[in-house]
Amino acid sequence: MKSSNGNEKIIARIQRIADQVAAIQRSVSAEAPCADTLRIVSAVRGAISALMDELIQEHLRSQAAAPDLSDEDRQKAAEELATVIRRYVR
Repeated sequence: MKSSNGNEKIIARIQRIADQVAAIQRSVSAEAPCADTLRIVSAVRGAISALMDELIQEHLRSQAAAPDLSDEDRQKAAEELATVIRRYVR
């Protein structure tokens, strides 16, 4: 993925999500109260949604709305994004 801001921010976000997923595993292994585990799962879901938002925005900027793209390239990028969004919202 090409990013105008660099990938460091995205990689750091992914690492935080990985840490949160590991926290879910620890919570289940420790037989923590269900409400505690559900709070962690909810946080992961929110983090994944925020990551998806960021990736979609970057795709739009770099692949669909870049001024130097041909109409064919724009159409292809739009179709790719539509496919990803359809899969995501299922």
